[in-house]
Amino acid sequence: MKQDASPPNLDTLLAEIRACRLCLEAPLTRPLPHEPRPVVQAAGSARLCICGQAPGTRVHATGLPFNDPSGDRLRDWLELDRETFYDESRVAIIPMGFCFPGHDAKGGDLPPRRECAATWHDRLFQALPGIELVLAIGQYAQAYHLGAARRRTLTETVADWRTIMSADRHPRVLPLPHPSWRNNTWLRRNAWFEAELLPVLREEVALLVE
Repeated sequence: MKQDASPPNLDTLLAEIRACRLCLEAPLTRPLPHEPRPVVQAAGSARLCICGQAPGTRVHATGLPFNDPSGDRLRDWLELDRETFYDESRVAIIPMGFCFPGHDAKGGDLPPRRECAATWHDRLFQALPGIELVLAIGQYAQAYHLGAARRRTLTETVADWRTIMSADRHPRVLPLPHPSWRNNTWLRRNAWFEAELLPVLREEVALLVE
């Protein structure tokens, strides 16, 4: 992430993001197939930041990030109740794509729109200097927050979480798999995730949201 000597005003920036129609009116590829509804949660006091992929259909319908079964599993991983999870003063939620990107030919979610990171992310993180830990969920968030430090595959990246989290960078980054039910097989095959990573994750989160 690029750093700037003069961070932008957070309230102004969030208002601009929530009013964004770039992927519909000036898209880099095909226009967004529906009305934009950017979903983001942030406040200057937040020390923990959750960075996922992009909203799904339920989040698009409600405007509430991780308001779906994936969010239930994520909150279980973090040992956070809904009240704390949605407290923007303690938890920022900044997906790589702010709007639901639509479905692919097989019915799965399309990748995050490229317009979001290119237009907003560097400035948004510059406006959040208090963030101490970023939870980078999935390959798109890991590519942005880790850059060349990302490993060859998501599994290799998450497996090397100790090295990544202890690296000399601010904020620190902890890579995670997506909490979707589609990753149940991955979780069964990688039992070290729940046995070794989750206890550290929960300890870190508890300290940051107290």
